[in-house]
Amino acid sequence: MSEKLGGHFRAKREEMNLTLKEVENATSIRTLYLQAIEEGRVQQFLSPVYALGFIRQYAQFLGLEQEKLSKEFPDAFRLSPERQEFSYGIGTLEKRGNPQGGIRWMPNLMWGALLLMLGVSAWYFGKWIGAF
Repeated sequence: MSEKLGGHFRAKREEMNLTLKEVENATSIRTLYLQAIEEGRVQQFLSPVYALGFIRQYAQFLGLEQEKLSKEFPDAFRLSPERQEFSYGIGTLEKRGNPQGGIRWMPNLMWGALLLMLGVSAWYFGKWIGAF
């Protein structure tokens, strides 16, 4: 994305007397990303897909015509996703969660033991009542 397009966004926002915080509240796009759009630093986004979505949403909020912008700044609306390298090693198979993840069976065991004791107690109590 070019700084020229970002300047166009900034000029329109300032013309509308809006702060970045007000735009953030209205669009739910974080101020960090709005600043990156206005400064032409799209590489800060998580992915080009998010960047393109944020640019379109910001343009729509400002009342800018997306077709006109896409003709003037074709590179900004044709962000090609970068190839990401993933490693699928043994480390990806690790358990997630808290460090004591292996003790999760303990509460279930305690509840099971309690239910078993209640059942045995009820059986003995019923046998004892039946004797009278």
